[in-house]
Formats: sequence, structure tokens, C-alpha cells
Amino acid sequence: MAADVVIRRATPQDAAALGRLGAALVALHHSFDPQRFIAATPQTERGYAAFLKDEAQREGAFVLVAEQAGRVVGYAYGALEDFDWLALRGPCGAVHDLLVDPDHRGHGTGRRLLEAMAAALLDAGAPRIVLSTAHANADAQRLFAAAGFRPTLIEMARERPA
Repeated sequence: MAADVVIRRATPQDAAALGRLGAALVALHHSFDPQRFIAATPQTERGYAAFLKDEAQREGAFVLVAEQAGRVVGYAYGALEDFDWLALRGPCGAVHDLLVDPDHRGHGTGRRLLEAMAAALLDAGAPRIVLSTAHANADAQRLFAAAGFRPTLIEMARERPA
């Protein structure tokens, strides 16, 4: 149950688990739309682990983990973002990643990670929190809506003609 899950900031010792979960996030998105999202490769775990390890040390970035019985079962990655003219967005806190191991879903861990990330971003000065989700990820959309997020943007893709 989520009650015995501890939400904490990631440490360098979490890198392997973060790599495993990051690769799972890549694979999940690829399964939703292989033309839009990249596929995981044998290097994805190592690359994602290094990326999140670096981000966890960067000022204004946050990497949180959900730990249960000494095992990392989920993570969230977010950062303070400045004005973005391409996105027509002012400063915000952006939740970039949120993933809970499939065997640990349905017990509130994702909601706790999301709320902890939102609190970290707001405490750091974010005037609002934004996030995005794959169109096909109905479970994530329900979680985000239940946490008070509203739809604001729809990305569309078109492939190069053959």
C-alpha cells in the first residue's frame, strides 16, 4: 500500500533504478505511438540514469523517488522553467516525468509523487505547474485531472509522406 511508500529526493545511489524506470517510460510511450515516440535501446537505461542523476544535482530541478521496502518503485522529475516563446508559456514548474512500476500502481503512489513534485516546484517559486501526457495514456490523464490539472494543449503529429 502507498502508506508504506516513502517519497524522497533521489540520491546518486538511485541511478540504476531511475534508469530502469526511465527506460520503462520510454517503452510505454513508444507503445502508445511508435511513430511519435522513440524506442528504448540497450543504452536507454544507462543514458536515462546519467541524465536524471545530473538533473537531481541541478538547481531548480527535482528528481523524487517512491521507495518501498528499500526498493525504488516510482519516480517523478520536474524543473522550474522560464518563459518559453515557442510554447507561449510564462515561467512555471514543469512535471516532465512521472512513472510508477506497474506492479505498484493503483495504491496512490503516483498521486503522492505528483503532489510531492507539485509542492517542491511551488515551494521553489513556480507560479503554476504544467505537465503533458500521451494522448493514449488515459490512466495518467485521470490521475492528473483528479489532482486538479486541466487540459490546455493538444499536440498533433503528421508523418512525412512515403
